[in-house]
Formats: sequence, C-alpha cells, structure tokens
Amino acid sequence: MSQTVVVIGMGLIGGSIAQAIKKSNQQHKVIGVDLDERTLEHAKLLDVIDEQSTSIKEAAEVADTIVIATPVSKTVEIISTQLLDVELKDNVVITDVGSTKLTVIKAAEKLVERGVVFIGGHPMAGSHKSGVHGSRADLFENAFYVLVPPENQESEKATEHLKQLLEGSNAKFVTMDAKSHDVMAGSVSHLPHIVASALVHQLKGLEEEHPMITNLAAGGFKDITRIASANPIMWRDILLHNKDVLQTMMEDWRDDMERVTELIKAADANGLHAFFADAKRHRDGLPVKKAGAIPTLNDLYVDVPDHPGVISDVTGYLAECEISITNIRIIEAREDIMGVLRLSFRSVEERSRAEACLQSHKFTTYVGE
Repeated sequence: MSQTVVVIGMGLIGGSIAQAIKKSNQQHKVIGVDLDERTLEHAKLLDVIDEQSTSIKEAAEVADTIVIATPVSKTVEIISTQLLDVELKDNVVITDVGSTKLTVIKAAEKLVERGVVFIGGHPMAGSHKSGVHGSRADLFENAFYVLVPPENQESEKATEHLKQLLEGSNAKFVTMDAKSHDVMAGSVSHLPHIVASALVHQLKGLEEEHPMITNLAAGGFKDITRIASANPIMWRDILLHNKDVLQTMMEDWRDDMERVTELIKAADANGLHAFFADAKRHRDGLPVKKAGAIPTLNDLYVDVPDHPGVISDVTGYLAECEISITNIRIIEAREDIMGVLRLSFRSVEERSRAEACLQSHKFTTYVGE
C-alpha cells in the first residue's frame, strides 16, 4: 500500500532515508522538507524526493509517516512546538534519527498524549561526505539501526511498519529503551569524540614550541582522531542532550587517566603492561566486519614501489575489476622508500573485491582492524 512519507531535513541522513524508502516501495511518495530551497531543488533533481516543501505544517498534515532528520536540538524544537500545532492524521507514525534518545522521547510525550505513535530512531552510520549530495540508499547497509518504541501494543505494529518502510536500507534493526541507548552510544561514540577532540587540542597547544609536530601527526594520529573532524554543531547538541550519562563517563575516564599517571610516576612496569595488555585483549575480542556506532571507512592499505605511474596502475586494475574508490590517500611516498596508499570503499564487500583484485596483480595489501 502506498504511503506519503515526509522527511524533515535534507542532509546526508535525511536524503539517505528518503532513498531507502523509495527503494523499498516505488509507490511511496516522499516529500522532503527543508528551509533551504536550493537543497530541496537538488534533492528533487537527484530523485531523492518526489515533492518538496519549506513548510513543516503543510507537509505533516498529509503524512502517513514523518521522519525528523535534523540535529537533536532542532528535533526537540520541531516536536515540542511545530508538530503540536498540526492536525495530523489519526494513524500517523513519527520517528527521528538523533544520536540521543531520552530528551527526544521526553519531548514527544505531548504528541503521544494526543494518540500519535512516536518511535525514537538512531541509524548508526555515516559518511565522510555531507549533505544531500552524499546521500545514498545503502548508507545504512549492515549498520545497526536502533528503534526505541513506546511500551504499548500499538508500538509493535508501528515498529514493524517502520522496519518495512526502511527495508531498502538493509540495516540491522534492534530495539531498546532510551536510557540503554544513551549509555551505550555515550560509551562507544560520544566519549570517543570528546577524547579525539581533546587529543587534537593538545597537539595544537604544542605546535608553537614544536612546529614539526604537525608533520609527525600526519599518519596514525590523523587516523585515531579523524572523528574530531565531525560537525561541531551536531556534537555540541549531542553532548548537551546526553550530559547526565557523559558526566559519569568523563569522571570514570578521569579516574583511568589518573591511575595511568600514577603508574608512570611510580615507574610501575608491571602495572603499565597490565593496563595495555588488558586493553589489547578486550579490543582484539571486538566483533570484526560489523558496522558499529562510529562509521568505518572500509579502508584497504596497499604497499606500492617508488616508480612513475604506480598509482595509475592501482586505479587502472581496480577500474578493470569495475570497483569504485570513494577516497584515495598517499600515506608514504618518499624517494627509494616503499609507499603506502590508503584506499576507501563504500562497503566491506567492495573492499574485499579490491583486495583480491590487487593481490592478483602481485600487490601487497592489508586491512586495519
């Protein structure tokens, strides 16, 4: 049965959800809502949406399902103010995509009191690209998509409806309560972003005295801090809306750092070894080839000899195998020293195909886990 689906916010996530919905059922009509008319025009031109609107009220009135794909603070505002004044359809289902859930679910209580079914949502995937131009139907493929339904019988039917609507995303749907979500997201996503940003701030503080440090940071340091390049407005909002969880986690983190500091001061070799060994053991036990809260880049590293045209050889072989590269970076390329290329792909499957392709041409490749 065809439905009218309204997606509020035509960014990377909103655009990808719109495409996934259209992939699931071509009969669904997807209306994109955004304040930026140029963004809407691009979304329409790219066939991401069927219709466009700058009015939440007008679009919401005809919606069977509403997806709010905006930053958390904006989502709370839309729920608390704009949607409360709209004459919604009786069986409308509303969901969001925010990285925190407790404040969003709390804001939606007045809508729920009116009989609206609100299901919190969080697709745990992203991309190094941004905006509707970077959106794609398979952005959430094999990634966890958390749903936080209300505790009533109506929610089961609505949750199944939402899963079917987003079937084209090929995401792995899991349900949980809002508090559990915020604790887990805080641990594996929110806190790491704080730590990565803090490391970059520390680097910045040393630059004046040690200007060479930025060159040394070009390799592995950039890899472990890449998430610090995320949208600062989005992360400001996430931290403010998950502040209770993060306050506790930051205190625990501070305790860990103080413990390590004491081990270093005491030159406690056994204690330091135990600290790193325990972390290595647990880290090595994490699931491999699964999409988690922090998006992976699906990178493949390739050793390349220092001779003219080697990069075009690599890209040429991949082209022959009909494999697309989303990003390419030269990590090391100095005279008389073996260079390393880092190639990024859209999926683990594409990366595996690329690995087989290049190995068949005698290139040495490896995957960072």
